[in-house]
Amino acid sequence: MGRVWIRGGRVLDPASGRDEVADVLLEDGRVAAVGGDVEAPDAEVLDATGCWVTPGLIDIHTHLREPGQEYKEDIASGGRAAAAGGFTAVACMANTHPVNDDPAITDYILDRAREDCPVHVYPVAAATKGLKGEVMTEMVALVEAGAVAFSDDGATIMNSDMQRRVFEYSRLVGKPVMVHAEDLSLVRDGVVNEGPVSTRLGLPGNPAVAETVHVARDIQLAALTGAHLHVGHVSTAGAVSLIREARERGLHVTAEVTPHHLALTDEATLGYDTNTKMAPPLRSRADVEACRLGLADGTLDAIATDHAPHAVHEKEVEFTEAPCGVLGFETAYPVVMDLVRSGEITPMGLIASLTLNPARVFQLPGGRLERGAPGDVSVLDPDRNWVYDPAKGYSKSRNSPWAGQEMVGRPVATFVNGALVYHVDRGVLVP
Repeated sequence: MGRVWIRGGRVLDPASGRDEVADVLLEDGRVAAVGGDVEAPDAEVLDATGCWVTPGLIDIHTHLREPGQEYKEDIASGGRAAAAGGFTAVACMANTHPVNDDPAITDYILDRAREDCPVHVYPVAAATKGLKGEVMTEMVALVEAGAVAFSDDGATIMNSDMQRRVFEYSRLVGKPVMVHAEDLSLVRDGVVNEGPVSTRLGLPGNPAVAETVHVARDIQLAALTGAHLHVGHVSTAGAVSLIREARERGLHVTAEVTPHHLALTDEATLGYDTNTKMAPPLRSRADVEACRLGLADGTLDAIATDHAPHAVHEKEVEFTEAPCGVLGFETAYPVVMDLVRSGEITPMGLIASLTLNPARVFQLPGGRLERGAPGDVSVLDPDRNWVYDPAKGYSKSRNSPWAGQEMVGRPVATFVNGALVYHVDRGVLVP
């Protein structure tokens, strides 16, 4: 395996607190040196002047669609899109066909990832068989196969006793339970945030209280069982407040927020663009501001894309009939850079939410940029201007609310296990 000398970039490593212009040397798949005195005349050189050099970005909430829906995405195409977004590791959700509720499916996902995916893939297994909320999965066997967490994702477990049992058994394997916090009896047929915008659109509303009620329930159950609760894609001020209080009480509660819930309000849906339809829906300005503050003050640990590809024909239908979800990998970094430019979060804080924190939440390798750490590195240009065209991206799907928009900030290079897997001017290089 070759040597790579990344020269002259601004090294941001939240684990050590390093924030300085320095060099990084990758050798034998790991970080061999970081600092101002690196010398490697025989190494391949990447000039990172003007760029941030960070631990590889980690996304703990994604949908790669394989097995079963490869027409939307597969592990190879999703991995390429992730690499182009600066991500070196992704955790993929269990709502595949068949559902990842059996060690054989977990094995299949990992085998496919090893075959032709340029980034690390970590499966999130189903908490209940078939995502039906009735019978728990064999957590021990799934963890032995490689599952890093458990979740029924959008098939919210509404039965509180079942959710309690899932929490109890998750403690036996020491893995987090990720919840899609929506009380389905309150959501009903809601497709956009309930409020003035839903009234203007004439579409059924999904109330913010549907999220806060469910977060409150699961915090209580996590307190009862001592389990690790991870709240997926937080979207409301009420949920942020409840999570903040739970953490102050010392409960093991972590949470994530998506780029779209940090950047877009429900007013983005006013044109009936189905690429603005997701679950939970885009919320009010007050909710967006609360999520941004929650990320800045550490209440929300991580930024996760909830990358959810859908085929064009599936989105080109009436708003009420379209599936929920948007692409996230290739636009995540420029979208969230707005928080740095506005002064709401420091560069180090932003990178922590994309690297060290998600690694800690799911107990994953990576998230550090120090001697001996995995050679997973992202080189990010915070000032690069470009126009995002999903048709020229690496995903099989096109469903993005940012299609055609000018972006500021772009990943320049992505290294996995010390190897260059993406370069902005050369594209995805392997496999």
